[in-house]
Amino acid sequence: MSFVVGSGLRKRFVTRERLGLFKSRAKIVDALNGVDISIDRGRLLSLVGPNGAGKTTLVRIFATLLLPDEGKAYVGGLDVVGDADRVRRLVGLMLYPDKGFFGRLSGLENLIYYGMLYGLGRREAHRRAEELLKSVDLWEARHSPFEEYSMGMKARLGLAKALINNPEFLLLDEPTVGIDPVGARKVRELIRGLKREGITILFTSHNLYEVEELSDEVALIVGGRIVARGPPDALKQKLGFEPVAVVRAVCSGEERTLSKNGDGRALAALVREAVEAGCEVLEAYVREPPLEEAVVKTLGGS
Repeated sequence: MSFVVGSGLRKRFVTRERLGLFKSRAKIVDALNGVDISIDRGRLLSLVGPNGAGKTTLVRIFATLLLPDEGKAYVGGLDVVGDADRVRRLVGLMLYPDKGFFGRLSGLENLIYYGMLYGLGRREAHRRAEELLKSVDLWEARHSPFEEYSMGMKARLGLAKALINNPEFLLLDEPTVGIDPVGARKVRELIRGLKREGITILFTSHNLYEVEELSDEVALIVGGRIVARGPPDALKQKLGFEPVAVVRAVCSGEERTLSKNGDGRALAALVREAVEAGCEVLEAYVREPPLEEAVVKTLGGS
């Protein structure tokens, strides 16, 4: 049985659409339009899609920050609406890398504060905060004020805050946005470690190379609906993108590149054809289409 389940989830927002300098009218936005989703324990599922597709709305529902208009959502068998208090004990949330902290408090003080909000005694909160600061490589900066942290350091502290209550389900909404490549790599390494520990993770990101690297499964959400889902390689095939076998060879003194759709078997066939034709094979490999290419073309980008 899946650890996280959402069935028929719908969420509608009413906003104002400006028609002129002094006129506006109500506009209804269907953020979620019948979403079914499930995640097995210890797996990482990534949600990808354009802005406004419903990713953050879904994250907020599982975090008990939003009520669905229709449908049901469960974490560990607990209803996120009817058992919200118990669900919060299972869930860790990171919405923005640099939000929710007190700038003049140190990283250690911030984590102690959040630990006590979760009901930990001061001594236990202090112990847990120190443990997490070591695990996210912020021990040397533990007494520095948060406002002096770099974006990468803030993101790692945000991840530590999401872990303060030892969650079984981690919600990570754009955890590396605005972070330099080195900082983003450190955050990804931490997330991989959490996967190895068996934590269930729902992850959103516009960085599809990052998504492909981390995910057990990827769900493509468009217009409040999940339109495709699967492991990264299977999802690419489902979207019509296959690996390409490529052989670079010299034939009759002229360099040529041979290619055909397929995996290792197609590559072996190409190499055999080249050798039988008397060509010298210089290079042979299978080029995997990046997930980004498949998703962007599916969404109508160039």
